[in-house]
Amino acid sequence: MALVDVHVHFMPQNVLDKVWSYFDRVRESGVDWYIHYRTDENARLTALRELGVVAFAPLVYPHKPGMAEWLNEWAADFAARVPEAVQTGTFYAEPGADAYVRKALEAGARCFKSHVQVGGYDPRDELLDGVWGQLAEAGVPVVVHGGDGPIPGEFTGLGILDEVLRRHPRLTAVIAHAGMPDYRGALDLVERYPNVHIDTCMVGVPFTTRMVAMPDDWNLRIAGIADRVVLGSDFPNIPYPYEVQLDAVRSWGLDAAAEQAILHDNGARLLQLSR
Repeated sequence: MALVDVHVHFMPQNVLDKVWSYFDRVRESGVDWYIHYRTDENARLTALRELGVVAFAPLVYPHKPGMAEWLNEWAADFAARVPEAVQTGTFYAEPGADAYVRKALEAGARCFKSHVQVGGYDPRDELLDGVWGQLAEAGVPVVVHGGDGPIPGEFTGLGILDEVLRRHPRLTAVIAHAGMPDYRGALDLVERYPNVHIDTCMVGVPFTTRMVAMPDDWNLRIAGIADRVVLGSDFPNIPYPYEVQLDAVRSWGLDAAAEQAILHDNGARLLQLSR
């Protein structure tokens, strides 16, 4: 089956090196987080193609002010040279965010990333009101890491994301990692807001279930919202082969149409692959 992955990370090498250094520290703390695809860019692209990934969103994100605009420029260049990559963008709660997000949208960005945990910013900040409004109006999805996993941040928690959605109820938000560890809270938001989705990133895989149990009614609830669940993997920063995530999705007892929707169709719709 052809796969569409909305949660993949390609970044400038100096930024990716810092991300990988973070996971090295995680390993030193006792969590066996060995990055399975810690290879050069060409090898990572080859791996995705061999896995059957026909399109993906290479997500970037800033950890401080002044990074987002040049990350958006890098992401645009990356998408221009990698056929399977959809152009993405990001933002930070800072003056000028409204303008550079508009610039990225006009340049063709079809997916954004908001990493509340790493960025350490409040998504309710008035500096972001125009950003959320633009994305809602454009119907462009934003993958939001706003859950408390793996470590709670000052502004993480799905209650905070709910406040953003109350202001911008038409926002096409993709809750990264299905809101881990608050899976039920994420499913509630999907049922409450018509454009909210969840991604499968690290959800239901053995590495995660050892730490975060799946809800007893997960399979039943997922079957009821299969049109708003999208494949996400966190490639390359995962401590297991990519196929493990696919096995997790296929273990949820869904029918063939629902699996097709999650692994391909929903992501293709969100990323506007017909364009």
